[in-house]
Amino acid sequence: MADKTVIVIQARISSSRLPGKVMLPILGKSLLYRMVERLKMIRHKVQLIVAASGEAADDVIESESLKMGVACYRGSLNNLLDRHYRAATLFNADHVVKIPSDCPLIDPNIIDDVLELYFTNPGKYDYVSNLHPATFPDGNDVEIMTIECLEKTWKEAQRPLELEHTTPYIWENPEKFSMGNLLWNTGKDLSMSHRFTIDYEADYQFIKRVYEELYPVNPRFSCRDILNLLAEKPELYNINAQYAGVNWYRNHLGELTTISPGQTKLTIS
Repeated sequence: MADKTVIVIQARISSSRLPGKVMLPILGKSLLYRMVERLKMIRHKVQLIVAASGEAADDVIESESLKMGVACYRGSLNNLLDRHYRAATLFNADHVVKIPSDCPLIDPNIIDDVLELYFTNPGKYDYVSNLHPATFPDGNDVEIMTIECLEKTWKEAQRPLELEHTTPYIWENPEKFSMGNLLWNTGKDLSMSHRFTIDYEADYQFIKRVYEELYPVNPRFSCRDILNLLAEKPELYNINAQYAGVNWYRNHLGELTTISPGQTKLTIS
């Protein structure tokens, strides 16, 4: 029997900075719908799973998932490592992909490129991402790992940040895991300057405008298409430019040995 690859999309309504962000409308569909639509465009054979919390507020996420033909696992609200692991094992995954639900502009080609690095080196890697170091515009986050790697992490991780963010235990223990990283083949690093993810109202307005500009012409628009659009219409870039480089690392710099201050913006302008 061929190995099974599962993409787990962690989603919840109770986002602290922008509650309900995954259900915000983009061209008549929810942001979660638009993101899943892009994940369905990848070349690799995968099963998509939405992993929501058991909170009643997330009933709407389960309902939306089922409408999209995607299974929904309900688990721990704050222990996302547990939620991720249990969703993966429930659906008999051999390889587990982690993609956050706040990346509705993620480029399917970038996902395929990360998976290609992992699968063309069978047995070489326990974990491959495009985040260590990150070079792609923020919002193209892809991590893939063996189920054995995820299980070991699930059994051994204890710190709150490891449970909340799922994979830091892996990065922080290079002696325990074989890791690979995909750099952007352009040679550029836009990870701190270009923000395609959603955490603030300005991010939503940016993503909404990008979809309005590009989707009607080509639903499969790429990262390159977005960058070309921003070059043509720099006013779009400015919508959420103040948050470029802002990520969760800034709250845990003293706890993460593999993350430097240069990998996050400490203050919001």
